[in-house]
Amino acid sequence: MRDFYKAILLLIITTPIVLAQKLPKRKELLKAMTTANAYFMNKWPEVGKPIVGKDRTRPSNIWTRGVYYEGLMALYQLHPQKEYLEYALSWGEAHKWGLRNGITTRNGDDQCCGQTYIDLYLMDKKEERIRDIKASMDNMVNSPKEDDWWWVDALQMAMPVFAKLGVLYNDNRYYEKMYQMYMFTKTHHGDKGLYNPAEGLWWRDKDFDPPYKTPKGNNCYWSRGNGWVVAALVRVLDIMPKNAPHRDEYQKTYLEMMHALVPLQRSDGFWNVSLTDEDDFGGKELTGTALFVYGMAWGIRTGLLEKKIYLPIVAKATNAMLKDCVHPSGFLGWVQGTGKEPKDGQPLSYDKQPDYEDFGLGCFLLAGTEVAKL
Repeated sequence: MRDFYKAILLLIITTPIVLAQKLPKRKELLKAMTTANAYFMNKWPEVGKPIVGKDRTRPSNIWTRGVYYEGLMALYQLHPQKEYLEYALSWGEAHKWGLRNGITTRNGDDQCCGQTYIDLYLMDKKEERIRDIKASMDNMVNSPKEDDWWWVDALQMAMPVFAKLGVLYNDNRYYEKMYQMYMFTKTHHGDKGLYNPAEGLWWRDKDFDPPYKTPKGNNCYWSRGNGWVVAALVRVLDIMPKNAPHRDEYQKTYLEMMHALVPLQRSDGFWNVSLTDEDDFGGKELTGTALFVYGMAWGIRTGLLEKKIYLPIVAKATNAMLKDCVHPSGFLGWVQGTGKEPKDGQPLSYDKQPDYEDFGLGCFLLAGTEVAKL
């Protein structure tokens, strides 16, 4: 009888492992990424052409395109293709390596393009590639102002730029300014900061601080908003040297977020648009899910996350995106368009065209390339 119970216990312990999905094959993942990227490059052959959205026209060096090029550069590192590099170089050249509102801008949305400008500068150190983004960030460093990042998206747009410059110039001033601004966002914006340490998640901006609640009375945490923070922390941790100042803070918050996201994953592998309330425009969505996959896959690879716990989560989410989002043509479905909260861009669907599809592809490429490294 004792052996019988031991057998039952063994079955209970091992069954979830047997039933857990496996990561897609690298070849399958690479095909999905290259097909999606080819779709986009064919649709946008003129890299400097302004982007016409639902409510405005924006230059193509705005954050949406900047996030795409983050993903493209990640894909290029994994799968070096001459046309990828040329596409990125042409984009920088089309904008004369400039920012949307010039070097005096303090807006992270304007500075996001600098992540790719710096990457391309490191490949070929032509001064014009780094001149404007360095000048813009130097203006921030030399100013006492630290409250510019009042919305969490800005962390992903600008923090990696500071980190890259800190490494490039071996200058801790970039790290210190990044930390000051990050901590102001975390602990001062809104009521008591945009991060809730009790739940390990971030409010998108002060509009969603309590007493704002979801229909079920929960705190409102937007999936993609939290995804931007995950990406910011991952990119900064990946860029900074091990002995860089304040690294422990970023790692601690990253781990808290990773732990918070585990029980919130949907049964289909995605995360709800409104993380804690499926009735608040819940449902599958690619961008937030992809950014969480990016963060978890990176954590597994670097040894910060326990593979036994997180690999099945990553596999389930990645398979869900490949199955439910990637069209044969390369178009990506279930992408929430631009906005700031769960209701924006709704309803979503497999076939719906978002107002800007570039950043969705960027998120997908960041996730896919990191999963491929596993």
